[in-house]
Amino acid sequence: MTALTRASARAGAPAPVRIVHLGLGAFHRAHQAWYTAKAEDAGEWGIAAFTGRRPDVADALRPQGGAYTLLERGPDGDAAETIGSIVEVWPGDDVARLRELVAREAVAIVSLTITEPAYRLRADGSADLDDAAVAADVAALAAGTDPSTPLGRLVAALDARRRAGAGPIAVMPCDNMPNAGGNVHAALQAIASAAGLDETAAWIASDVACASSSVDRITPATTDADRAEVARLTGLDDASPVVTEPFRDWVVQGSFPAGRPVWETAGARFVDDVEPFERRKLWLLNGSHSLLAYRGLLAGHATVAEAIADPVLRAEVDAWWGLAGEHLPAGLDLAAYRAALVARFENARIEHRLQQIAAEGVTKLRVRFVPVLLAERERGGDASNGAVAIGAIAAWVALVLDGVQLVDGRRAEVETAMASATPVRDLLALVEPRLAADASIVEAVEIAASEARSGNRLPTVPELA
Repeated sequence: MTALTRASARAGAPAPVRIVHLGLGAFHRAHQAWYTAKAEDAGEWGIAAFTGRRPDVADALRPQGGAYTLLERGPDGDAAETIGSIVEVWPGDDVARLRELVAREAVAIVSLTITEPAYRLRADGSADLDDAAVAADVAALAAGTDPSTPLGRLVAALDARRRAGAGPIAVMPCDNMPNAGGNVHAALQAIASAAGLDETAAWIASDVACASSSVDRITPATTDADRAEVARLTGLDDASPVVTEPFRDWVVQGSFPAGRPVWETAGARFVDDVEPFERRKLWLLNGSHSLLAYRGLLAGHATVAEAIADPVLRAEVDAWWGLAGEHLPAGLDLAAYRAALVARFENARIEHRLQQIAAEGVTKLRVRFVPVLLAERERGGDASNGAVAIGAIAAWVALVLDGVQLVDGRRAEVETAMASATPVRDLLALVEPRLAADASIVEAVEIAASEARSGNRLPTVPELA
């Protein structure tokens, strides 16, 4: 078996580093790195990627020169190709290398796929300066030592760029958050200011452009069977291949003052207002994913394909899509989008596990269900219209209270809420304080969660008052 190397990925020398990426995971490699590799000017844009909490992916990709196999898994078969746009890989805690790279004039973009909770933002999207890790970063930045969170490390790197006089740069968060560019821009300034880096805070305000984007490509965890399939198809021994679906979508809003790849030649779209696309994706795709995850786990399902085949859950998904669609603007071709989602969810060859989707419930519920539920309550519509959102939230509460181990960056706060005298209300307060302040919503969640925990694994949801 031939080992995968840079030579296997492309002819000629690797592209120069012009993009730095934080969050070297499967999604980045299936999405932004793929678009960069497929852009017409790919030879001018190399990516230096830093891992998140663990260095494993960097350790696996370094002997391969950053190259990896992308296994595109359609309903009828697999296609494999080697992607060579990542030219350097580093552990996330190598802040010295991050500073060095971002301080280079040639580097034009810092992109991020770090998961929503890792930004450590409050419910209103502002930097949570009271968060223990953020507070520690502020102290580290003030002392000139290395921060530990992604945004803290990025502030350190941007401070190095300002001091080097390397010019403007774009920052592009690519996680599932509304107004990601605006919120991250404000958060970077807030962290720098809190650390006493006033010149850097002002420079971030004037010289750092933060783009927003809607990203979409289902990317399940890679298994040993996937690695064996890659070896069979390519004859290459790849330590870290990525499995993904054929579908992909990327909609971007923002400026790139130091330049960018011509991603549109690979299919990306650049728009003046990305918010409608963000909401469509967050509410319809991500919202139904969470609905299927929490309700599906209660029903004994393991994957999205299993859950969407359950007629009860399929009806709930359709109801959710109908409700969410009422709060989206015209012109998004929701019928075609929904039809495409069903086809993608039914692709059983993409083993998208519900347990993986169910992680980080506090943050995901906040952006996937709460805006629609609150908008529905505000407009005074039929109270039962909010039932499907209440049901998804109640299913999460039931799983949490039953001790199901759902990964969550706010696990300590979740456990405190679970141990309180009013656990449902306190769990809702973590997701959105306005939910916890609405007695009718609290009661509906309590009833539905209690039914689920007592053995009715798909509980009925009472109408809201």
